[in-house]
Amino acid sequence: MSDYPTPNVSNDLTGRVAFVTGTTSGLGKRFARVLAACGARVVITGRRAERLEELAQEIRDNGGECLPIQMDMTDYSQIPAAVDKAEAEFGTVDILINNAGIPDAQRAHKMSDELVDAVFGTNLIGPWKLSCEIARRLIAAEKPGRMINISSVGGFRYDGNGAALYSVTKSAIVRMTEVLAVEWSQYHINVNAIAPGAFHSEMMDGMVSRMGDFSGNFPRKRICDPEQMDSTLLYFLSPASEAVTGTYIKIDDGQGAR
Repeated sequence: MSDYPTPNVSNDLTGRVAFVTGTTSGLGKRFARVLAACGARVVITGRRAERLEELAQEIRDNGGECLPIQMDMTDYSQIPAAVDKAEAEFGTVDILINNAGIPDAQRAHKMSDELVDAVFGTNLIGPWKLSCEIARRLIAAEKPGRMINISSVGGFRYDGNGAALYSVTKSAIVRMTEVLAVEWSQYHINVNAIAPGAFHSEMMDGMVSRMGDFSGNFPRKRICDPEQMDSTLLYFLSPASEAVTGTYIKIDDGQGAR
């Protein structure tokens, strides 16, 4: 007889501790709401303290548990300090959503050193350091964990219209997902990625304001909503994906070329 229930699927995250970056707008804000609604105690992070407090209050008003921590992913000294705060409040973090990211929206040869450092730091180096910080603690505690890195279809396709470095970092996030999954598989830490297409977010809406509404070029002539990513997020956290690690799922509504 199998030890698994039928079906082996659950969205119940009661008792889990989730650490989500970039929660002051867009996809990260939605991820935090969903995880809290499923019972996880959620640590929300970002640079804008006022927005963090607003989201934290919303989650609490809806019956969830939440800890807001102001954090800049490019200030690497803040990363272990933030995880210390999370552990002191909720215990060992066993869910990490690496969502924080910024665009460059410039030609590669026109980017300042400061912008290059900010894009690399926010989109790649910070997530690497945060993943390793949380993995070390999970390994020491002998606990399993789940990590989801937010990439982008821009990591697989670049049309030369600016944001070249963004594309590089989002491609690297997928490779980071693959290699860390190999390293940490023996510790039962699953590392996967989601690569969204055009979804409404502060970043995407800013692009539309600069370039005009380009959704008419898509087969379904729309920009997607963050809510349409819920099932993929929860799949990677469900018992159903316990054997799934080191992979990514594109969610692009058929927008991109194949």
